[in-house]
Amino acid sequence: MENKQRVCDLLCHALQATDNAYDCEALNYNAEKETVTVVFEGGGKRIINVAMDSGTAMIRDIMRGLGV
Repeated sequence: MENKQRVCDLLCHALQATDNAYDCEALNYNAEKETVTVVFEGGGKRIINVAMDSGTAMIRDIMRGLGV
């Protein structure tokens, strides 16, 4: 079983090193709702549906949801 929160944590660190998503503070995985909440500096949030996703599919959906 993949640790999807760990995938999110690692992806968040990678995004912080980019020009397009440097302001990403956290990616919080909700296993019950199968969503990832992206938390930005300044308090903005975006919820991304990752239902039925593997770890790699989740990364693709997060990137698509961020528009990067």
